[in-house]
Amino acid sequence: MTAVKDFEQVLNEAEYKFLATLATPTRIQAFLDEIPYSTEHVYRCPLRVLRERIAHCFDGALFAAATLRRLGYPPLILEMVPNGRDDVHLLALYKRNGHWGAVAKSNFVGLRFREPVYRNLRELVMSYFEQFYNVEQEKTLRRYTLPLNLKAFDRWSWMASDDSLGRIAQRLDGVRKIPLLAQPMISNLSLVDERSHLAGLFGSNEAGLFKPNRKNR
Repeated sequence: MTAVKDFEQVLNEAEYKFLATLATPTRIQAFLDEIPYSTEHVYRCPLRVLRERIAHCFDGALFAAATLRRLGYPPLILEMVPNGRDDVHLLALYKRNGHWGAVAKSNFVGLRFREPVYRNLRELVMSYFEQFYNVEQEKTLRRYTLPLNLKAFDRWSWMASDDSLGRIAQRLDGVRKIPLLAQPMISNLSLVDERSHLAGLFGSNEAGLFKPNRKNR
């Protein structure tokens, strides 16, 4: 793959050797878990994530997609969309033995790795439903996008340059969204219990938490 070779050409020897250790989706996830969660309103390409050792969910999904690509997977991302009272969340997708899994960077414990055991994307996304909540303890997940293949952005060198990252974000806005819940379901949703709420926030960076407007419940 030319794009991967182009990316690898800008790596120094230490970076190349380190990336070689990220030889499974689990190891890619472990790297993302180890680095701090970014609270900055900037995007970092995979090369910057590797060098600066910091990422939020957008950066982390692109880094995971790039490193999964090195393992032979297509660079696919999917965006999970809330009800307007929470942040969107991105997943890097991979498929093994006909089943979907995901790698992700998140400020919440439950919104990260998924084993490749899900028969379709809806199953995978719904595995995040109970853990997808805001600081008001509201369950906020409502829709998800069809997968976006980042190969379409190779001409802008998305793995090694920040120049195309805004384009990727804009493209995600235009990708078809699949609804998850009917209105009667939404009307009857309960709040997340306090114990689960606190568990999900374990180790989170408070400065990076979305603060919904309480007037617009």
